[in-house]
Amino acid sequence: IGYSQIGAESEWRAANTISIKETAEKLGVELRFMDAQQKQENQIEAVRKLIIQKVDVIGLSPIVETGWEEVFREAKDAGIPIILVDRRAAVPQDLYVSYLGSDFLEEGRNAARVMAKLVEGQANIVELVGTIDSAPANDRFTGFREILKDYPGMQIIASQSGDFTRARGKEVMAGFLQTYGNTITALYAHNDDMALGAIQAIEEYGLKPGVDITIVSVDAARGAFEAMIAGKLNATVECNPLLGPQFFELALKVVNGETIPKWVPSIETIFFPEDAIEILPTRTY
Repeated sequence: IGYSQIGAESEWRAANTISIKETAEKLGVELRFMDAQQKQENQIEAVRKLIIQKVDVIGLSPIVETGWEEVFREAKDAGIPIILVDRRAAVPQDLYVSYLGSDFLEEGRNAARVMAKLVEGQANIVELVGTIDSAPANDRFTGFREILKDYPGMQIIASQSGDFTRARGKEVMAGFLQTYGNTITALYAHNDDMALGAIQAIEEYGLKPGVDITIVSVDAARGAFEAMIAGKLNATVECNPLLGPQFFELALKVVNGETIPKWVPSIETIFFPEDAIEILPTRTY
């Protein structure tokens, strides 16, 4: 099995990589794993290398949605099926066999529903967007706004990419605070890492995260649970990275010629501070 991973931009991604590698080892599968270090050109090159190596199946977490059709056609012409993991690619459906991952639109909707309850329908929101043109950023952006239409008292006053990283999350949030200061009452972060960076920026600015600014993020990584326990994060919407077992189960079915669904959704929930102390010890990422 060949696998092209995006990189290691977050706690989530690190857990995802461990899940893929550990499952391969446990099953005795020969895994050709390639880390693209956040660059699409590296991923395209990795897929081409895996085609040359004549692997049985290619797993791919595409960094962005667009720009894949040519290399996917090369894989199809070589008779090598592609399984998309965690992120979709904007290609015709006949160019990949299945997508294993979350409903990012619903994650965005859930974040907005939770925030609306927490702020009682009144907020000046700043948004930390994920990697531009990535499937989770696109859908978490859209899903959040779908729900906000029903809450005229909730306004997004600024929205900017923090690229899913803690460092950029902190930097962008510091910029928001310089511009909007105390008028910011809520933060929606497309992942926990950016929220954790933003929490640092809020504290350095002299405000209390989770109190002065209501914060909702996506992923449900360990760092988010620690922040909730500390009273600095108000909710996290789960996006499950532990996709190794499901991925290899799908890959085996593909190799055996079995029919598999076009989309295999992950099972996910929403977590709040009152659950955090009890749940933190059970989190593996």
